Amino acid sequence: MSHEIDFAVQPRQTPPRGESVLSVRGLRTGFAAGRTTLTAVAGIDFTLHAGETFALLGESGCGKSVAALSLMRLLPPAGRILGGEVRFAGRDLLRLSEAEMRAVRGRGVSMIFQEPATSLNPVLRVGEQIIEALPGGMGRADARERALALLAAAGIADPARRIDAYPFQMSGGMKQRVMIAEALAGEPQVLIADEPTTALDVTIQAQILDLLARLQAERGMGILLITHDLGVVARAAQRVGVMYAGEIVEEAPRAMFFAAPRHPYTRKLFAALPDGVGRGHRLETIPGQVPPLSAMPAGCRFAPRCAHAETRCTLAAPAWREVAPGHRVRCHRVDEVALAASAVSAPLAAEMAASGTAQAAHVGSAASSQEFRIQEFTAQEAAVQVSAVQVSSIVPEGTEVGSALTAPSPLLEVRDLAVHFPIRQGWLRRAVGAVRAVDGVSLALERGRTLALVGESGCGKTSVGKAVLQLIASTAGEVKLDGRILTGLSRSALRPLRRRMQMVFQDPFASLNPRLSVGEIIAEGMQALGLGRAEASPAAAVAALLAQVGLDPAAAGRYPHEFSGGQRQRIAIARALAVQPELIVCDEPTSALDVSVQAQILNLLGSLQADLGLAYLLITHNFAVVEHLAHEVAVMYLGRIVERGTVGEVLHSPRHPYTQALLAAVPRIGSADEAPPPALSGEMPSPANPPAGCHFHPRCPRAGAECRTAYPAPVAVSATHTVYCVLNAR
Repeated sequence: MSHEIDFAVQPRQTPPRGESVLSVRGLRTGFAAGRTTLTAVAGIDFTLHAGETFALLGESGCGKSVAALSLMRLLPPAGRILGGEVRFAGRDLLRLSEAEMRAVRGRGVSMIFQEPATSLNPVLRVGEQIIEALPGGMGRADARERALALLAAAGIADPARRIDAYPFQMSGGMKQRVMIAEALAGEPQVLIADEPTTALDVTIQAQILDLLARLQAERGMGILLITHDLGVVARAAQRVGVMYAGEIVEEAPRAMFFAAPRHPYTRKLFAALPDGVGRGHRLETIPGQVPPLSAMPAGCRFAPRCAHAETRCTLAAPAWREVAPGHRVRCHRVDEVALAASAVSAPLAAEMAASGTAQAAHVGSAASSQEFRIQEFTAQEAAVQVSAVQVSSIVPEGTEVGSALTAPSPLLEVRDLAVHFPIRQGWLRRAVGAVRAVDGVSLALERGRTLALVGESGCGKTSVGKAVLQLIASTAGEVKLDGRILTGLSRSALRPLRRRMQMVFQDPFASLNPRLSVGEIIAEGMQALGLGRAEASPAAAVAALLAQVGLDPAAAGRYPHEFSGGQRQRIAIARALAVQPELIVCDEPTSALDVSVQAQILNLLGSLQADLGLAYLLITHNFAVVEHLAHEVAVMYLGRIVERGTVGEVLHSPRHPYTQALLAAVPRIGSADEAPPPALSGEMPSPANPPAGCHFHPRCPRAGAECRTAYPAPVAVSATHTVYCVLNAR
């Protein structure tokens, strides 16, 4: 989508492309902790050029966001700039007065903050917030016109209507676009984007990255991109800096970085990716955690977690070593350890560049991630292919269980499930319509298997999961657990069945009671259902569960805020396991986790399924996770399943245009130097007013007249692969 923008004020002259717009030297930032100061950013250096995107990559807690806030001089009260230099437009920003810095923010250097839902003012209309960020001296009418132009530039459809909306009336992708419009209001030369696509669907993520690239091309901005997503880096950045424990440990041009990462930490990040690692194979993980500010190790800060560390690594911090033009690394053993130079050969790199479609290579953000694992995996292990997938247990609507398939009797059966939420208006709160969150979903899941539900936010995935567990009422349809109908049962009748089905919620921090200790949280389910592990006291049962999910049993007395995100997710899994369920609904269990922590959780889920025979209903928008963990996959759009089949069928031979668009939107490391495919345009229509005919036709590039009149009937591509699209019936 392109928009002609007529600014009321002519944009300022931007520096020529390639010219330095921001130079950071020796930046050090700390936080006051009593009488001491803890260093969070320990002397980082980098240069940003006009028209370039420089990515700062690393795990949570590495200091990326603190570095960005330091550049903007927006640190919290305890924050302190301890030293260094940040040069912009010939001036050191760290030496400016606050009044002088206010003149730089917005017009010279601007920032897109990490969470638009909390960064936008909920009581101000979005237009007012953009106008507030405009340079002074403009009349009210001119300012409104400028805000409209900025909303259009940010890809907001119908900006004249949206300008008077409040943030809560917008989707996550639209709120992020408003943040971009606000950041561009002062026509900055430098834009800092702090995790601009975290927790967004792949389609919205692709739209945001394409938008930033277009605006950068039009304006010549330098962009500092902060992210933990290697796929986003591959799609958006020209140069990459890897940050660990407050230091930049590797810096390289994008192509060189992905072809031959040299620092052990960087290689571990690649090795932890689930892309291309089939079900049943454990992912590489990074032992330990990023050290806390109060316990930074001497010498190389990665040494306690590094398999190649030796005595000198623990005594002295490594100096920069240039291993290739523009590629430098901080590692004592960079010349001694066989690292990534042999991981991607020239023929393999050419092969990766030639694989142009999402289904031609492994799905996800690393089409060649197994090649990056050569050091950790043997050649035999790297060549192992996933064994033939069993007959799919996803049952097409209208098919009797067992009539077409020879699979065992499913543990979970869902038939024509509908969940409609009434829209009420007026003093009498009469229903004037309904939000069709789920609109006729059928599926089945066997013991010991994983069915993934994928799709954009708002398509109804979580509503299906909650309706399966009877946490929300269904409007129509039937849910069976091991042959017993759950829909319509009273609370007392459901109570003994709840131990057989549990849920791991999307946000473990929000779903764990902050007032209870971890031991009390885990034991709560057993106590509520009158259960207990035979011959074990509650304390012993809790200790066993903590050990089962890889946590120290001594942690039972601690509280949720004392744990990292990955540890909290392990606690949530332990809570679900406490009542010995047969079915677990996993709602985005890794969406907010770093790649290294994600690998730990995926390994845990896989081993628990193998040991206990658990069935997982996996709700996610991460196709790499689907390929690694799931047996079957169902793609949802606007409350309905549009395609389903085995993972191999759906991910490698997608037939529905929506599935194809989702897969094309996934950033792929193997195509780092290719132009990304066009992003799926628009957003999902409202489930309160779904389009007639095929619900996807307003966004489908191949839609015809018949797509607009009647919803398509299911088309059997194979015995296990079904698609709802008239294009496949021809």
